[in-house]
This record gives sequence, structure tokens and C-alpha cells, in this order.
Amino acid sequence: MDSIAQNIQNIKAQIGENCTLVAVSKTYPPETIIQAYNAGQRVFGENWVQELIAKKDLLPNDIQWHLIGHLQSNKIKYIINFVSLIHSVDSEKLLQAIDKEAAKINRVVPCLLQMYIADEETKFGLDEQELYNILDNLSQYKHIQIAGLMGMATNTHNQEKIKSEFTFLKDLYNKVQAEYFPNDPDFKHLSMGMSSDYKLAVACGSNMIRIGSILFNSKAE
Repeated sequence: MDSIAQNIQNIKAQIGENCTLVAVSKTYPPETIIQAYNAGQRVFGENWVQELIAKKDLLPNDIQWHLIGHLQSNKIKYIINFVSLIHSVDSEKLLQAIDKEAAKINRVVPCLLQMYIADEETKFGLDEQELYNILDNLSQYKHIQIAGLMGMATNTHNQEKIKSEFTFLKDLYNKVQAEYFPNDPDFKHLSMGMSSDYKLAVACGSNMIRIGSILFNSKAE
């Protein structure tokens, strides 16, 4: 078994069958991605639209492509017809733009609302008030399916800080699900956890992790 296949097997064994592994394939070429595909991986995440569309036609059609990086409104039209899930809806303006582009092709696009949970100015995301403003006006979005929440913890070695941020997001997810999506099976994803903190994220309730470096580069622990 090659190292990528072994890494996938190891990570999936750690996270369990109820957690989705998103293989973060940004910067990796198609010949590397296909190794993960051949090992059974079907969900891949890309950060940049230009890179995603360049790879898409070179790889199998049954790959589920997730857009996980910051999305600019003028790039939506290039991915709107095929993207399986947009993780990074970090403003009401962006949600409106996605809805507008999706309406043009009569498609309902699954999206996650990205919450700002880290203590870092470089990260994007909604605060709680912005989140509730969107949720209170969901009826205006005819071509959006809110499928859950996403967040990125602070890049720190302080495990207690990371845990507190993940716990906050899990509690918020539970609250939003109960108040706004009590009978909606499509609101089901809590995307949190990356190579450096995915084990803690899963322990805190994540059911979707975004893993790149330890899957493609080095041995998964």
C-alpha cells in the first residue's frame, strides 16, 4: 500500500465512519490527487477557484469538489455548476452573490456558513449577529441550502484555546440546528479541524475535517 493510501486509512480509522474526510488537494498536481482517488477518496477540497477549475477536467467526474478557501464574488460563476459544497460563506453579500449565480442555472447549492472563531485577524468569518441576520432572512435565498457551519481555530500550540474555540462552534451548531433547522436533514455538517488539530476537533464534535499536509506529504500519526 502506498503512503497516501495508508495515510487515508489511518486518518479514517481515527475519525470514525460518521466523520467526513475532505482531502485538501490545493497545490498538489492531478497525478498526486489520483493516488488518493485510487485509494477510495472521493471528497476533495480546493482553496482557489482558478486551481480548482484547472484540475477538475483532468480528474474523474465522480469527485465531489468542495471550495474551502475564501471565495470572491466574481469567481462564483466558474464553479457554480459543479461544486458539491462551499465551506466558506463568510458574509451576507457573498451568500447573495452565490444565490444570484445559482438562480441563473436553476441549481440549489449546498453551503456552510463560516464562523469567525479564531483570535487572528487574517481569518475570515461571520460573527454571531451576522449569522443570525442571515438565518432570520433565509427565505429570500431560493437557491441556497444551508448545510451546516465551518470554522478555523487559532493557529497556536495552546490546546485549551483551540478546544474552547471548537467547543464554542459545536455549541453554536447545536443551537442553530435546534432553532432554525429542527426537521431539516440537510443541515448536517460541522466542518472544523485540519492537519494540526483534527483529533481535537473530532473530540469536540466535528463531523467533517479538512486534511492536506499529513495526507499527501507525511505519514499520518
